[in-house]
Amino acid sequence: MTNRSLSSTLDRMWTLNRALDQALSAGFDRTPRGPHVWVPAMDVAEKADAYLINVELPGVEPNQVEINFEQNVLTVRGTKPSSFDATNGEYRVYTAERVSGEFERAVRLPDFVDSERIEASYAHGLLRVLVPKAQAAQPRRIEIKPGATDRAVTSGTPENGRAS
Repeated sequence: MTNRSLSSTLDRMWTLNRALDQALSAGFDRTPRGPHVWVPAMDVAEKADAYLINVELPGVEPNQVEINFEQNVLTVRGTKPSSFDATNGEYRVYTAERVSGEFERAVRLPDFVDSERIEASYAHGLLRVLVPKAQAAQPRRIEIKPGATDRAVTSGTPENGRAS
């Protein structure tokens, strides 16, 4: 059994972590120094009367976001701008870890939604979309009425049970 020091093990872990980051991010680059693919975090929850969708969009202005609903698929797409424009040579970028560029997220919702009443709001980098359920899909309590008898169900048959 080899006994390595903690710092040696951590160094190896950091080296592996950097190698994995470089290998994975290289597969997503659009150009050799281009932006990475950005997939904003999204939460989807259900209430009795609606679906709630929250999408984290830090650094994105509301006018850079488009929301569509078609065939029960809610799609959020837009563009996250870069922190600085390095294309004109004015900047010398040492580290660029913040992801920028186009993004798109989509979620398929059940058939029974009221697409005419979908609402969206945006504050502090959080997009909130409320998708109301259609009235037919909302739970309801069925009232039991007193007085229903077998006679009401079999009112079209003679007393002996045979149809004439």
